[in-house]
Amino acid sequence: MSTDPRYDYALRPPRLPAEIDHTLADAPIDLEVRMAMYRTLQKLRQFGKRAHDLFLQNLVKGTTHLSLGMEAVATGFGVALQPGDYTFATYRGHAHSLARGMDPGAAMAELLGRENGILGGKGGSMHLTDASKGMMGSYAIIGAHLCTANGAAWSAQLRGTDQVSVAFFGDGTTNIGAFHEALNMAKVWNLPTVFVCENNLYMEYTPIDVVTAVEHPAVDRASSYGLEGVLVDGNDPDAVYLAAREALTRARSGGGPSIIEAITYRSGGHSRADSGKYRPAEEVGAWAERDPIVHYRARLLTLGVAEEALEALDEEIAEDIDTATHFAMGGNEPGEAALMTQVYADGGSRWRN
Repeated sequence: MSTDPRYDYALRPPRLPAEIDHTLADAPIDLEVRMAMYRTLQKLRQFGKRAHDLFLQNLVKGTTHLSLGMEAVATGFGVALQPGDYTFATYRGHAHSLARGMDPGAAMAELLGRENGILGGKGGSMHLTDASKGMMGSYAIIGAHLCTANGAAWSAQLRGTDQVSVAFFGDGTTNIGAFHEALNMAKVWNLPTVFVCENNLYMEYTPIDVVTAVEHPAVDRASSYGLEGVLVDGNDPDAVYLAAREALTRARSGGGPSIIEAITYRSGGHSRADSGKYRPAEEVGAWAERDPIVHYRARLLTLGVAEEALEALDEEIAEDIDTATHFAMGGNEPGEAALMTQVYADGGSRWRN
């Protein structure tokens, strides 16, 4: 049996979260903004838990990739973004879609493959999209959307708007050619693109450090393309929000692209088909203690927010998720007539005919 820790994960030391930065409680963030972030955190968490429950009831079509434990990244950016900005996400896009304002009922119905879903039940869990909210898609092809995000940024640049394009991706994407191509082109053309690596330490089942020559797969490569990489605590909404605000302001003012690496951790496996047993128990437990909602709630209490106010908000979100679930469950499955619709831009299935 090999004793090389690169091949026997049990021999690798657990990767533990960083200490909480308590000074962020004094960061220049309005309490109204912080309450908006707490609301978003709760919405993403409760939606994710409900999606998990529905999957176990065999109601979600196909698999699903949850962001449970990782909600702070989508939250910090979701609150910092302006309505006209663009978001591009991976197949783990539920949190980003909801953070941009997608209706939870339409999102839930899409997971269930119902015709009242945001895409009529034809996109499913991995392809949530709502262009009216700036959510320009969830992409299953690793890294492909980084180049598409550059295209949206280039469009904004040509039209002279102050829109910013933000591409979220996992740590495994940093070893894909499109990652390097997109960073290079964004810098060459000085595009208003913000690249955000959600580094949850595992590229599906493989620890990212096993197959990457640098410690931080995104920011340690930033200088190769003339970019300054920003490393943040991806479990702290305040840290993400501050980094997002700075990067978005820079892009809006013509300062060009940025790359942010947010260190976070998914509480479950890569998808619902993955039990996640390959991760050390000590590591899983340590990250569970750094749950972003638990710690952010505690921060708000220290800032003077009444516990009753937070409990009321929790209950309000729970009712919203129940309403969304009832809406989703009430939808019909798409009929045969929908099969060949919305295939091309004109809504039909014929091309050049």
